[in-house]
Amino acid sequence: MAKGEALAETAIGGVVLAAAAGFLIYALSNAGGFGGGGGYTVLARFGQVGALATGADVRVAGVKVGSVTKIELDPKTYLARTYLNIKSDVKLPTDSTVKITSDGLLGGQHLAIAPGSSTADLKDGGEFENVQGAVDLFGLIGQVIRPPAPAAGAAQGAAPAPAAADPYPGGD
Repeated sequence: MAKGEALAETAIGGVVLAAAAGFLIYALSNAGGFGGGGGYTVLARFGQVGALATGADVRVAGVKVGSVTKIELDPKTYLARTYLNIKSDVKLPTDSTVKITSDGLLGGQHLAIAPGSSTADLKDGGEFENVQGAVDLFGLIGQVIRPPAPAAGAAQGAAPAPAAADPYPGGD
């Protein structure tokens, strides 16, 4: 291989590495990978988080204002402690409601915040008091398709249901 060809290959390799580093820096900065975006952290406790995962969007009126940074189980209450990083320029009233919603029928999940009317704002380390956990869509569909059977003890003491009338009386 000639000296000029080796130099050209080295230069092309350097350009490829520089482009890859540029894409990595861009992706990390847009995903909040460098310091989490400098916002503030608030907590929400849910009875059911469903498929919510770290990195999920936090939205107000459909606009992304933060992301889920951590989800863990509280061993005393068995609630899912969900930590949210909210942009510092977004002030949320203390009586705001946060709920887990889906992006579509089979899409991912995100948190939707409905701002309250309080004049006080949530501070760093604050906690949402109004929460609504994830809804088990497949469980609801299953209940519609297969309603639960009545409890065995519920029919005691009740009169038996009348037999259905024979639609063809006197005939075989």
